[in-house]
Amino acid sequence: MPRRFLLRLCVVTLLVGLPVETLGAQSPVGTPADGAEQTIRLLYDLISAEAGSVPDWAPVRELFLAESVIILRSSRDMMSVLSLDGFIRDFEEFYATPLVRANGFKETILELKATEFGEMAQVWVLYEARIPGGGGNRGLDNFSLIRRSGTWRVAAITNEVVFPDGPAPTHLFD
Repeated sequence: MPRRFLLRLCVVTLLVGLPVETLGAQSPVGTPADGAEQTIRLLYDLISAEAGSVPDWAPVRELFLAESVIILRSSRDMMSVLSLDGFIRDFEEFYATPLVRANGFKETILELKATEFGEMAQVWVLYEARIPGGGGNRGLDNFSLIRRSGTWRVAAITNEVVFPDGPAPTHLFD
């Protein structure tokens, strides 16, 4: 065999045997390593803020893969597909509105069900989003997470608003 081929084969063999983290993936940043559920609970805490303040987006960003995809219900007939930057930008614009700036915003987990298998997890959350002193609504979030370097990271979110004519499926939380 030619030496170049053997050298390439050795390099490929070494790379295939290395964990994904060694090949340029994100490193751990001190987020909860003990479960996907704790990561999602932390996320809900981080995106909520009191009147006159805004969330610190740096720790929110650390809970996600840089390549995350977020699909949110934007109206009864439309969904928005966002990158992580778009998701944060959308929240920044929301927090800049006078009503939210004056009153704050709180997303509360009503029910949560997490399933972990190996290095992946699925978390369903029935939540209530509320502007204190204003209106609110309920929704259903579905999170896909992976574990890198012992740390759970959000890979994708899909979201559905719970409309009065279509209540949340209760079987998800049994």
